[in-house]
Amino acid sequence: MRLVFAGTPEVAVPALDALLASDRHEVVAVVTRPDAPAGRGRKLVASPVAQRAEEAGIEILKPAKPGDPEFLARLAEIAPDCCPVVAYGALIRPGALEVPKHGWVNLHFSLLPAWRGAAPVQHAVMAGDEVTGASTFLIEQGLDSGPVFGVITEEIRPTDTSGELLTRLAHSGARLLTATMDGIEDGGLSAVPQPADGVTLAPKITVEDARIDWAHPALRIDRVVRGCAPAPGAWTTFRGERLKLSGPVRLLAGSAELAPGVLAVEKNSLRVGTGSHEVELGEVQPQGKKPMRAADWARGARIESGEQLGL
Repeated sequence: MRLVFAGTPEVAVPALDALLASDRHEVVAVVTRPDAPAGRGRKLVASPVAQRAEEAGIEILKPAKPGDPEFLARLAEIAPDCCPVVAYGALIRPGALEVPKHGWVNLHFSLLPAWRGAAPVQHAVMAGDEVTGASTFLIEQGLDSGPVFGVITEEIRPTDTSGELLTRLAHSGARLLTATMDGIEDGGLSAVPQPADGVTLAPKITVEDARIDWAHPALRIDRVVRGCAPAPGAWTTFRGERLKLSGPVRLLAGSAELAPGVLAVEKNSLRVGTGSHEVELGEVQPQGKKPMRAADWARGARIESGEQLGL
């Protein structure tokens, strides 16, 4: 099939690579979000998908909106058979949905209908799910509600951050998306409507969602820290400034002497109380500084036992 691939961030690149390597399909163009400011200089930078497409010598389309008349006209000229999508970042409107014969097929990183929305992996980790996966489905006007072509499953390990889990899903999902394209071309793969039960939503994680409440149980705090890593990053406050928790905490079962948020400074560790058991902080990032081991931060900042996080 002639394919136009839609995607933007790094997590979409493995799927693009898999389709480029396929001997059954031809990726004739990519659709990605417009260049965005990045870095200290805030210079405009092309998306990871655009950079990969440029390396491959593929036409790159960067519409401000997928409904722009110029974009729709060019898409019609290209006449793709199907448009596979991975984390594109914009809603596909009816005018674009109608162009490819086999529609737009999205690779979504959850077992639909669970965790529909922008942040399925983060929500799965924060909710304490033991298993997640990826699904390919036909895009329609509803939010991730279209019929499903196929799924793969992935265990969520006890120490997984959302970044680590998403990296694994990006590669296994790339194989699923390629197999879905093969099945559509063969004509033997049919999409199955999603069940009405079991729908959960996964909206974008906000900065406030990532703030740690030390009165919560240690297990919940651990899940929030891992679910928000690497972005947007779990955080708390200390001495009136924001402190980012850039590495997972370690649960200290059976230890509950410290009140929520209260610190205990030791030579090689920094413990903090929660609503249940204490946790040992891993890597932290003080405001305006680079990430560092919590014990090193405590020494440099001359933190004393009894001081408190989250005030």
